[in-house]
Amino acid sequence: MLQPPRADRGTVWPVSSLPVPTFLPTFLPAVLSPGLTPNLSPILSPGMPAFIPMEVCTAVGMPLSTPIDQCMSAVKADVAKDGVAAPAADVAGLQQVVTDARDRGVDVKVVVMQESPVIDTPLRDIATAVGQDSPGSTVLVLSPGWAGTYSTTYDRVLLEAGQDVAKLADTPVQAAQNFVDQLKTPIFDWTAFTIFVVFAVAAAAAATGFLRRWARRTSAAQTAPGTAPRTAHQK
Repeated sequence: MLQPPRADRGTVWPVSSLPVPTFLPTFLPAVLSPGLTPNLSPILSPGMPAFIPMEVCTAVGMPLSTPIDQCMSAVKADVAKDGVAAPAADVAGLQQVVTDARDRGVDVKVVVMQESPVIDTPLRDIATAVGQDSPGSTVLVLSPGWAGTYSTTYDRVLLEAGQDVAKLADTPVQAAQNFVDQLKTPIFDWTAFTIFVVFAVAAAAAATGFLRRWARRTSAAQTAPGTAPRTAHQK
């Protein structure tokens, strides 16, 4: 059942500019339990805001009780400094991943949270908030078992493929490396393949139709009066 964001778990930030869905105000009351008054501002307010969870504080070693604004400011400051906001034990390894990725032409920033929010969607919201302060960068946000991304360079299909391999890793450093490797691994272009198949089927259908019409015209010409071939006794 749809629940409003808990006030003690995070805050709502207007970090993107997606259009507001117009169907929600009439749709939601039909599925909500009587008496439940959800906070619709994360869904309906202009700018399609994002939910930043309190667990982001664990990326910079701050208590969960720290105001979210302070935690996000610290995360952005760390990322601006060396491309990494993460627990101390992972910083050196992640810095190396970021440096190696830059040498391969990938501008990646990595945020690692020690705890996960109740759902994984906020990881993408954090990545978006960080990415909008780092134009051109691709941002990977990790938490135990989850990953979220933001990029204006790579499409969502490739990003989610990277997220999938990142979540399989045992450590944040390996997860970040898997993510970068996936970004540099070409994936099959199903869109182009689908377009090719559609055109190929259309061309085959057109050719089949043409051959059928030609066969009918040829048959009609051969059987028309005065055009039948002579037999031996007619010669």
